[in-house]
Parts: sequence; structure tokens; C-alpha cells
Amino acid sequence: MNKGVITITDAEFETEVLKAEQPVLVYFWASWCGPCQLMSPLINLAATTYGDRLKIVKIEADPNPVAVKEYRVEGLPALRLLRGETVLESTEGVISKNKLLSFLDQHLNNN
Repeated sequence: MNKGVITITDAEFETEVLKAEQPVLVYFWASWCGPCQLMSPLINLAATTYGDRLKIVKIEADPNPVAVKEYRVEGLPALRLLRGETVLESTEGVISKNKLLSFLDQHLNNN
């Protein structure tokens, strides 16, 4: 199982996220977004911690407007936890390490 964060585009979204066999955490970010810089280490931590049960992808918001619109991303950074086409949970803005881990535990430990 891949334990790293995979960078994707709109063109890869269906294959990498919607057709994934396990839940997928989608991290919407932008290079100009200061809060996104704060979240990146937490996203990498989540990939290391949950890589056996969760796929993590990051998608840059500006060049990928289709996913941004489809998942109603209004602020960055944004997280969407999906299983297939179902959004299990979503957040926008910086969240703490504990909140991120709790967010993931809530959904991954019930499977």
C-alpha cells in the first residue's frame, strides 16, 4: 500500500479517488496559501500513520477547478474524506493535529 501523498489533477480524480478501494483523503491546497503550508506536514503525518487504511491525495485548487466546484471548496486548505462518491467528512481551514487524527480515526476505526 502506498504510504505517501499522491499529487493528482482533475483528469485523475475519478480513477484515483472515486474508484479507489479504500477511503481517500483529498487535500485541496494552493502554493500561495500560507495556511496550506501549515497543513502539509500534518497531511504527510496522516499518510505515514494511516497509509495502510487510507489513500491520501493532494490537488492544487487553481489549476483543477472541476474538483473544487464538485466538492464545494470555498476556502483553503480543504479536506474531503471520501469513500467512493460519498463524502464522509469535510473541513476547511487549518485544523490541529489532534483534530485531524480524530477526524480520521472516527471513520477508519469503524470499518
